[in-house]
Amino acid sequence: MRRPSSRRRRRFVLAVAAAFAWLAAAALATGCSGADSADEASEKPHAPPFDHPDLDGNPVRMADLLGRTVVIDFWATWCAPCIFQPAELNRVFETHRAAGDVVVLGVEVSDASADEIRAWGEENDAVAAYPILRGASEELARAFGVTGFPALVVVDPEGRIDSVHLGLSDAAEVEAAIEAAQRVGS
Repeated sequence: MRRPSSRRRRRFVLAVAAAFAWLAAAALATGCSGADSADEASEKPHAPPFDHPDLDGNPVRMADLLGRTVVIDFWATWCAPCIFQPAELNRVFETHRAAGDVVVLGVEVSDASADEIRAWGEENDAVAAYPILRGASEELARAFGVTGFPALVVVDPEGRIDSVHLGLSDAAEVEAAIEAAQRVGS
């Protein structure tokens, strides 16, 4: 009987860890839902400002994204379940790319270099088609209401945090959160 390769064992362990992380996150957080009224929308906090470079060194600022719905994936290279989120977000990114009404960003929070992030993506089959920002910290994630990784934050077109989703989210869940944020923002 042939032993599985170390890469295969690692993938299996990561998949099991991701499943447990997802289940724990689902049990602890149902994901904040979007606001149901204009009064609730006005009570939502504004997204904290940030200015971080993407992997090519181009600056990305929260202030420049107003008017569009922003989906932010907070993740870290040390986070095993985080390898599963880029595939889902690539689908969302491609759906909205031409219209430009939605911005999808990955924010790596463990201070990895651009080369380390690229290598992580290649090694884990988790290459993102959308921009990845570097130089952020876990403090920025916490300022957005994130308490664990991976986590998605959806910011409405007016720059308010519409929802925070802990754990893995599939493309359909992300699309539903985008739709809710756009309804509130209109």
